[in-house]
Amino acid sequence: MLELQNYQNILLEGAWLTVQVALLSLLLAVVLGLLGALAKLSHSLILKSIATLYTTIIRGIPDLILMLLIFFGGQMLVNDLSYRLNEWLNETVTRFDAAHEWYAFLPDYIDISPYFAGIITIGFIFGAYMAETFRGAIMSVEKGQLEAATAYGMSRSKIFTRVMFPQMMRHALPGIGNNWQVLLKTTALVSIIGLQDMVKIAGDAAGSTQKPFTFYLAVAFIFLLFTFISSSFLNWAERKYTIKTR
Repeated sequence: MLELQNYQNILLEGAWLTVQVALLSLLLAVVLGLLGALAKLSHSLILKSIATLYTTIIRGIPDLILMLLIFFGGQMLVNDLSYRLNEWLNETVTRFDAAHEWYAFLPDYIDISPYFAGIITIGFIFGAYMAETFRGAIMSVEKGQLEAATAYGMSRSKIFTRVMFPQMMRHALPGIGNNWQVLLKTTALVSIIGLQDMVKIAGDAAGSTQKPFTFYLAVAFIFLLFTFISSSFLNWAERKYTIKTR
């Protein structure tokens, strides 16, 4: 365990980074999930089609493949667009000033941060799962209450915030909890794109010390600790907000 003590501080920093990625990814997933659920339940065929395509594609492709596609493919796409935009801007400027030489309006190379790429990818992935969770929760709300709110003269925004959302969350909490637990473990994938989370740190330390069991066991214990804390909080939230039926 002496090797572990030497890496204790940096491993804890990696654990904190993992928590940051998980929480920010969850926030993005909830926003995308709500938008996706509302789109699926809307009367617009276009919105329904976009939301259905989004959830179908995301749930059908492995998370690891999506991580690699968005990080490496997204980086290539951004830099290609940057180059083309530079060319277009240069042509536009030289059209008015023939003596003007090439000037790069945008950087020659844009390096996407693994931190933001990881958050966006995980949030994008779990937004699809959250969309199905929220869609089922919205459909579980009694229509009579929504009709009563409409008859009372409430606007659509007030109906959603005062009637729909509070009751929907009671039904959605178990699904949100399950998605969060899986999302938390999925953060381990950010190590493959170079982010110095605790999995990447443990891998580097295991390679240096030739003690893989020690470091990966420590990471497993930290994930179990996060899971236990999350489960305790979610159980409390469900007891507090879930409607008890006989």
